[in-house]
Amino acid sequence: MLFPLLLLIAQQNAAIAPKAGPVLRDAERARAAAKAAAPAPAGEPPRFTKCMDLATGDPAAAVDEAVKWRTDKGGMFARQCLAVAYANQGRWDSAAAAFEEAAGEAEGVKDGARAATYWTQAGNAWLAAKQPPRARAAINAALASGMLKGLALGEAYLDRARAAVASGENMGARADIDVAIAKAGDDPLSWLLSATLARRMNDLPRARKDIAEAVKRSGDDAAVQLEAGNIAAASGDEAGAKTAWNKVVTAAPASPQATAARAALAQFEAAPAK
Repeated sequence: MLFPLLLLIAQQNAAIAPKAGPVLRDAERARAAAKAAAPAPAGEPPRFTKCMDLATGDPAAAVDEAVKWRTDKGGMFARQCLAVAYANQGRWDSAAAAFEEAAGEAEGVKDGARAATYWTQAGNAWLAAKQPPRARAAINAALASGMLKGLALGEAYLDRARAAVASGENMGARADIDVAIAKAGDDPLSWLLSATLARRMNDLPRARKDIAEAVKRSGDDAAVQLEAGNIAAASGDEAGAKTAWNKVVTAAPASPQATAARAALAQFEAAPAK
């Protein structure tokens, strides 16, 4: 029989907004988005390539270069480079603002596709900066453009769902996650966040169904297994909870997820995996 405290920990361990591990990550996801910023079209100036190389290898130098270039009418590419450099320094507010400036520049030259990409990257950076209202505003701008298609569209809905949950708006998040699953169903994060939200909304059948999809796609991810344990615990499945949480400890012993899993496992008589 599960202890009441175990259920409390299970309910608290997996808020939707934070991301950690290979799948759930705020800062890491935003950094990846920054590094994957839309490439310049053919014939971009050599200064862009140089700046972007610096943004990855020497972000501080890239900030100096991008600021100088911005004053030389560098336009959206200078701001893109500046945003990437800030992101790689973990300066998320600054990165988000620079991506928004890049989006404005792109709109000014009628490059709607690139503007939409910049808006989504701004949204990711605002999420990493823990400013969900600003993240949602940026993502709304991307969606309103009508330029996002396929996976990019699904990821935008997924990120808007994260912003909604961080703002305590679970019903809005559910609608967006359902769209994300339809558009980006191969992304295990879509299923993981859907499962977590379903558990938080006491829809355990949906939670169990969706976490199974996440496990199918990314069963070695600590965040996925942590949530699998949380859902098993909430469902009264003690053996399933133990199995999943021990997998977290074994797979990523130094991770925040392992710390949470050990805390839950400590309530059982059986010792957790080393």
